Amino acid sequence: MHGYTASKKVGNAVVRSRAKRRLRALFAEVCESLNDGTYILVAKEALASTSYHQLQLDFKKILKHAGSINNVSKSTS
Repeated sequence: MHGYTASKKVGNAVVRSRAKRRLRALFAEVCESLNDGTYILVAKEALASTSYHQLQLDFKKILKHAGSINNVSKSTS
């Protein structure tokens, strides 16, 4: 199970929607290699201005550090 949220601090409705779409895309890339569990992804202000490539690297690093992902590939293309 998973969910996505973005508060008004992230920006207006357009920015919040874009942030949630980015979170969904990041999650979809790694969902096959995640351990079972509930994942709640919360968008922060910096999400809108960070490059997608950097988001991929940071997201995988966070999941690996949390022990939620076992197979992290170095290639993110």
